[in-house]
Amino acid sequence: MRLSKGAKRAKRALTRSIVELAAVAAALASPLVARAQKPDSTARAVPTPAPATSTDPFTPPITPRRAFAYSFLVPGYGQSVLGRHKAAVAFLLVEAVSLGMISESGADVHEARRGSSDSLIVSYVDDAGNPAVIKSAPRFDDAYRHTRAAHVEDWIALLVANHLFSGADAFVSAHLWDVGPRLGLRMLPHGTAVVASMKW
Repeated sequence: MRLSKGAKRAKRALTRSIVELAAVAAALASPLVARAQKPDSTARAVPTPAPATSTDPFTPPITPRRAFAYSFLVPGYGQSVLGRHKAAVAFLLVEAVSLGMISESGADVHEARRGSSDSLIVSYVDDAGNPAVIKSAPRFDDAYRHTRAAHVEDWIALLVANHLFSGADAFVSAHLWDVGPRLGLRMLPHGTAVVASMKW
């Protein structure tokens, strides 16, 4: 049976439409298939080694020498690293008071040196009634200036001692880091009590 030209054209158009619809359907179905497929994560998972962290309770966070250096340079810093925050606050308080008093005492010495040559005229005649300029003694004499300079030296000595004591305390604390609290039983007249020693 022979088809006419119009029927052939209709057949070709129908075939082309079917092919285009199939291509569109395949394009739409490919993302769904790709989305439905989940990659196997277990096959590519590579176990990573855990970071090496020191969980040994008998090892201090810093060495004794480093603790001494930290606290000698900045009083209280080594104690803070070792977890002794109250001791760190005490050393920092002494440091702040010493620095403040050094500044204040230095200002007093400067004032005494500036006023050492000052004098006050109290009279223009002497006891006999003769004309003479009589001046009072200077307000700040040599003994007073020496006393104020000694105050500055005392506060500087306290500042240096605070640095040394802070470093020594941190050094000993790092050495005694493994001395933990100890529990024990003690017999008392009214019964038994649990006694715990304080951690250093």
